[in-house]
Amino acid sequence: MTPLQRYIAEEIATDHVDGLMSRREALRRLALLGVGTAAATSLIAACGENKKPTTDAPATSTGAVTSSQPATASAPPGSDKALPTAPITWAGPQGELAAAWAEAPNARGGVLVIHENKGLNDWVRSVAGRFAGIGYSALAVDLLSAQGGTAKFADPAEATAALGNIGNEEFVANLKSAVVELQRRVPDKKVAAVGFCMGGGLVWRLLAAGSPELAAAVPFYGPTPDNPDFSGSKDVAVLGFYGALDDRVNKTEPAARAALEKAGLVHELVTEPDANHAFFNDTNTDRYNATAAQDAWRRVQDWFDRYLV
Repeated sequence: MTPLQRYIAEEIATDHVDGLMSRREALRRLALLGVGTAAATSLIAACGENKKPTTDAPATSTGAVTSSQPATASAPPGSDKALPTAPITWAGPQGELAAAWAEAPNARGGVLVIHENKGLNDWVRSVAGRFAGIGYSALAVDLLSAQGGTAKFADPAEATAALGNIGNEEFVANLKSAVVELQRRVPDKKVAAVGFCMGGGLVWRLLAAGSPELAAAVPFYGPTPDNPDFSGSKDVAVLGFYGALDDRVNKTEPAARAALEKAGLVHELVTEPDANHAFFNDTNTDRYNATAAQDAWRRVQDWFDRYLV
């Protein structure tokens, strides 16, 4: 399995262990990734053994907030100012790339939004609209463009499996093309990359590939690639987010911190207490944490005020 396929497989197994999907559904989704029943059973068992007891105190790290409250029914952060998106396409390195484009009047900068392992869905479009609503034109790229686009997949699990079959080089090439397209649409403005879950991991991979064209990068609970070297992304200011209950991704945080320090990049890594993986996604009712999401949204705006304008 590729590192991305293993990450997706572990996420499926963890979702089952956490009670978010049945064993039957987990096995079905793992099968779509090419994981046989025996291997899937072993993976689920391993994820169960690695899960911390619920009585453990949440971890903290530099930049973490010191208190939190349970999620509420309040509107998702930034949704009150969100602007609409429109579909766009452009010529990518290996064919046409599609995206959702949210244009901010008198844009202060541009933001590339990188989706989760579910592809370009309505939630990702809403996030792009939220950035436009606070003054940053946003481009949410569809990394399944070559496969016909996310909308082609009626089963979200099949979209996830298709993403798992895409190689790192193709991801990076398409993301760099999206950055160029974003720069074209916000001329003379600084640009940033923001990603969630798998997309957060791809933000780290962009930094490892060398992305000095970015002024800021914000990976949300994204896994750090093996042995990262961010020295080619000079002057990128990095704001990373983790959820204290997200043991699986949090294990990769020390590697990210060490690589950022070695490269001399401005950075802050924030662990939101009482928050789990995908805490920013308000459509994920089992894991959305309104307090953590609001805090993260405020921090992102402050970060962009400092490094993107």
